[in-house]
Amino acid sequence: MAWYTVDTTYINDREKLLDVRPRHRDYLRALADDGLVVAGGPWGDDTGGFAVYQVADRAQLDQLLADDPYTTENVAAGREIREWKITLGAWVPKS
Repeated sequence: MAWYTVDTTYINDREKLLDVRPRHRDYLRALADDGLVVAGGPWGDDTGGFAVYQVADRAQLDQLLADDPYTTENVAAGREIREWKITLGAWVPKS
């Protein structure tokens, strides 16, 4: 399994963002229930959001992001995606 951080910037259309947000959150909740999203939420100024994914590989992450309502409804203006090598904290697998 691989860890990824996804930093999303929203479009400036606040009405559209608020319209799509419930579907986006339902989508992420389902991914969280499946163990694929471990944390996520909007930035304090609500100009974007951040999520941590644990997936098999980058291809799986790309597919999950492609299916996200923020993508399909063009709410995500941009995303910075980085693979994350977690070495300490509660998410480090116990050996």
